[in-house]
Amino acid sequence: MGDSRRQSPTPPAFLSRLLGGRTTTILEHLPSAPAFWRSPVRGVRFTAVLGLVLLVGITVLFVTGLLSYAAYNPDLNPVNDKTPDKGLLGFYLFAWPTGPHWLYRLTQGVHVTLGIVLVPVLLAKLWSVVPRLFALPPARSLGHALERISLLLLVGGALFEFVTGLLNIQLEYLFPGSFYPLHFYGAWVFFAAFLAHAGLRAPQAVRVLRSGGLSGKVPDDPLESPAPAPPTLSRRGALAMVGAGSLVLLITSAGRSFDGPLRRLAALTPHGAAEPGSGPNGFQINKTAAAVGVTSADTGEGWWLTVSGPAGDLRFTREQLLAMDQYSAALPIACVEGWSTSDQWWRGVRLRDLAALAGYPDDVPGVLVESVQRSGPFRRAALRDNQVRDPRSLLALQVNGEDLTPDHGYPARIIVPAAPGVLNTKWVSRLTFGEL
Repeated sequence: MGDSRRQSPTPPAFLSRLLGGRTTTILEHLPSAPAFWRSPVRGVRFTAVLGLVLLVGITVLFVTGLLSYAAYNPDLNPVNDKTPDKGLLGFYLFAWPTGPHWLYRLTQGVHVTLGIVLVPVLLAKLWSVVPRLFALPPARSLGHALERISLLLLVGGALFEFVTGLLNIQLEYLFPGSFYPLHFYGAWVFFAAFLAHAGLRAPQAVRVLRSGGLSGKVPDDPLESPAPAPPTLSRRGALAMVGAGSLVLLITSAGRSFDGPLRRLAALTPHGAAEPGSGPNGFQINKTAAAVGVTSADTGEGWWLTVSGPAGDLRFTREQLLAMDQYSAALPIACVEGWSTSDQWWRGVRLRDLAALAGYPDDVPGVLVESVQRSGPFRRAALRDNQVRDPRSLLALQVNGEDLTPDHGYPARIIVPAAPGVLNTKWVSRLTFGEL
């Protein structure tokens, strides 16, 4: 797909006078010259195919991203709200359900995996239209100027969203500020520009493809080089390369979100392809106890759980919790970074039973969960009343028949069906039931 240079059209007269007649020689080496871009692959048909793929893919990305945002329940309590100034952008928020129990695992797995898979398509699309970014004059009219601005927002927004998303799933927080507001607000800016662009270009793309397929000629094709180089790859071949790149990314990333044979091939995920150890506690975690400063002094013999509500502050040791009625639930852990575990067998005390002890035997409210972890954005988290009521929502004390390890939240952790992993708080020290 390489580009080289050939003589450009006659330059504007004022530039010719300004540069003393050397304009043609100089401008033919600039990206603003149409003949600078010589790849025979470029053309509106090639771009149309990529555009239609992105139209579907980015729409799914946006919807699943909004669902992920809703799953955090940012309108429930300020402790969960990472974008308190969202205003009307939170119009769609709803009470995230607890069933099916794999719901967040599916929606976030699709969001992250699809975002990775679309990277070659996005890069190919940007490559196919890059001559337009250098076209002169910058604006021929007010309408053309607005179109160029929307194009800059589209390209800039796409790069920003994909780069921040990829950095987040690789656990490399290199961007300034919190990922959540940056990605959330960036998504709205990008998607607004994307919708405007799609509204203008999608009908044309469909007409172009219907009129002659991928290889047909388009009169006055603005993306076709006026002096194309000899072809080394057909447009179908170029699309096959893009598809092959997306397939490789799918194979090497999807396994961390979905069970099956691909799990061992997920080499491009931040946690690698292998499970961290073996045995009942040998499944994936995001952060170890040592990484967040939780020590045996915090979780040893002096630990107790405080349960607060109308009945006052009640304290329970781990032995007292183990003496209560124990219930089991098979639930996964699904993280915003896109990785998830298969269903693990958790055992512990139901949250609704603890709510009854706190003074809510019938009308079960939400709960504020606090961890012994001293810092971090999710050491405190709020759960909705429907999450507390679900009989599968547990203060887990064991997993897969054994006590939790410190890295999995010993002495006690939250496990809730369909909730993001960060809301399954580890090293729990206090539960405050009531209206949040």
